[in-house]
Amino acid sequence: MNLHSYLTRLYATITSRQEIEIDSLEIEYIITGLALFTAVLRFFDDSLLLIEEQVEEQPNQTIQKLRYKYHYQDAKSHLIFRYDNVPHHPSIESFPHHKHEESKIIASEPIDLSQVLQEIDQRLYK
Repeated sequence: MNLHSYLTRLYATITSRQEIEIDSLEIEYIITGLALFTAVLRFFDDSLLLIEEQVEEQPNQTIQKLRYKYHYQDAKSHLIFRYDNVPHHPSIESFPHHKHEESKIIASEPIDLSQVLQEIDQRLYK
C-alpha cells in the first residue's frame, strides 16, 4: 500500500462514521514519502479522540508509522486511554509501544485507528 492509499484509508475510516463529528482533520505532506495525519473527533457524549500519525512510505510501498498517538478523553478532558510510541517507558516489554489507561502504563502492540475506534465503540455502546 502506498502512502496516498494509506492516508485515503484513514480518511475514509473517519468519514464513514456518520455519528462522529470531525472537529479537525489535516493531512500534511512533509516531504515526498513522509506525511503527518492529525484529527480531532468528537463523539455524541462530547468525548474526544485526538489522532496523530507520522507515516513514511518504505521502498517496498509498505507504510511505517514513525510516530503515533491516539488520545481518548472524556468531555471534561480527563484521559480515558492513550496509545502511543513515544520512547519514554523503556521498562515496558512492548517498548516503545504502550497504552496509558488512567494512571497505569500497559504494554501494547502497535495499534490501528480502526482498532481504537472499536475500543471506543465498546465503551460508548455497552
